[in-house]
Amino acid sequence: MATYLLDSDVIIDALRGRRGRNELLARLAREGHWLACCPVNVTEVYAGVRAGEEARTRALLDGLVFCPATREIATRAGLLKRDWAQRGVTLALSDVTVAATALANGFTLITSDRRHYPMPELEVFPLPEA
Repeated sequence: MATYLLDSDVIIDALRGRRGRNELLARLAREGHWLACCPVNVTEVYAGVRAGEEARTRALLDGLVFCPATREIATRAGLLKRDWAQRGVTLALSDVTVAATALANGFTLITSDRRHYPMPELEVFPLPEA
């Protein structure tokens, strides 16, 4: 079974019942896969939490495997940002940190926006559009 690191956009879509994300995540969990998040996801999700969403947000995030930031992840994120900048591609610090978390742990990333993750070595789940 695989472990899937969820990008913040996928978590937010699941919380708001959009784009079939709840069904996808439920199916992956039923199949025995692990679903994970990292500090960037928690920060981004809580930054946009709406009144009345706190309990549902906490429940969803508490149900995910939490991957803490490590020095290895921080270093890898910095190097990804630098290397892509040298190619003329500006990537957000949050996105390279999510990518580095997935790469360091051997996780597959589930994201709605593949453009934020151009790294060929990063395995990305082929997300169906809903």
